[in-house]
Amino acid sequence: MNVIERIERAVGEGPHAIETLLQTTEFPHVSGRSVTFLFRGQAQEVTLQHWIHGLPGSLPFRRVRHSDAWVLQLDLPPKSRMEYKIGVAMYGRGTLVRDPLNKYTARDPFGANSVVYGEGYSPPEWCLDDPEARKGTIEDRHVDSKVYGDWRPIKVYRPARFRQTRRYPLLVVHDGFDYLGFANLQEVLDNMIHRLEIPPLIAIMTQASDRMREYAADPRQADYLVKDLVPQMEQILPLVREPSARAVMGASFGAVSSLSTAWRHPGFFGKLLLQSGSFVFTEIGDHDRGPLFDPVVKFVNEFRKAPGRPADSVFVSCGVYESLIYYNRSLVPLLQETGMQVRFREANDGHNWENWRDRLREGLSYLFPGPLWLVYE
Repeated sequence: MNVIERIERAVGEGPHAIETLLQTTEFPHVSGRSVTFLFRGQAQEVTLQHWIHGLPGSLPFRRVRHSDAWVLQLDLPPKSRMEYKIGVAMYGRGTLVRDPLNKYTARDPFGANSVVYGEGYSPPEWCLDDPEARKGTIEDRHVDSKVYGDWRPIKVYRPARFRQTRRYPLLVVHDGFDYLGFANLQEVLDNMIHRLEIPPLIAIMTQASDRMREYAADPRQADYLVKDLVPQMEQILPLVREPSARAVMGASFGAVSSLSTAWRHPGFFGKLLLQSGSFVFTEIGDHDRGPLFDPVVKFVNEFRKAPGRPADSVFVSCGVYESLIYYNRSLVPLLQETGMQVRFREANDGHNWENWRDRLREGLSYLFPGPLWLVYE
């Protein structure tokens, strides 16, 4: 008897049977590629709201025998993550709620979503707190920006066993505060350094006051990193002052800003880590992404015509469930043609922080291989 038949039978037998089913079966229920969602509650309509590009954004549940039980079954490829909410409509009014039967959630700057794991996926253990890994430190600082004419908040990560007498590689992180809060960046760095997968490094987390403009290939942001942030950090931190020891990274618009910075100042950052970049371009006609994307499209179109050689190596990742997957796939051959060393990874995931978190281990160890990889590769 499959799970839909079990739900139908429990509804027919009454509330006690439904409660027994819920105690013995985890929902959403994953079996192979099939995922079954169950919702209980008074409603006139129940829908699944998700962010998988290519599927209708709202998928209707089916009511079971005029009861308060609603079911939906869909196909989810192995090793997938899918974030979602449930839409509940009653008397013409609708609300979005997290799935009451799902214990898994994923946070982002706008709140939290329920998340279902496809068969074969589990959160990677290397992004979780490891009590054996020595912890680095996070310090709040500011940068005096002549480019922007203000003081910019940053956070500085120093690795465990930090010594002022040695020199460290530098990682600059767009939306760094969010990477710390939603992508476990400190735990990832601590664990990977502890496991010798990357060398001890210093990371500078930046955060824009108006990211949708400043990260949209704004030349000021590129100048801020190259002329304000890095030089000031080199005055107070023991950094290796060579492009090969510098990386800049970001996700979404942060990836655009990272590539824009390297393109406008070629050779300053030797390494790039670009996650789900909003690399929208046009072949003919206008784009359909709204005015905030106008400077992005202008930059990417210019970059495609004259890419130069922004850096020496680049790691690119994107989720196959994102609307941006086409643009990222299209960018990779162009990056390879510049002579840069390029690694590209796709994942069965969407445009979200845990997707970006799950790619950090491969991305960072590709750009900054530690003693472990130098020995065994």
